[in-house]
Amino acid sequence: MKDGIHPAYPLTVVHGDCGESFEARSTAGGDMHVEVCSARHPFYTGQQRAHSSGGRIERFQRKLEQARAANR
Repeated sequence: MKDGIHPAYPLTVVHGDCGESFEARSTAGGDMHVEVCSARHPFYTGQQRAHSSGGRIERFQRKLEQARAANR
């Protein structure tokens, strides 16, 4: 890598609205304040599940059963 062309990448303290804080590196510099942090957000803590394709699978199963019943 060439010297002198990359921005400074200092440690930054990130503060969440919930009061949690952690250190990260950022080119922005200074402290950062975020509304959603990984300490309390349900998606990151595992309390919220990612959406699955369960509805599509159930529709496919119903269509398959109907097709099998029609062929009998």
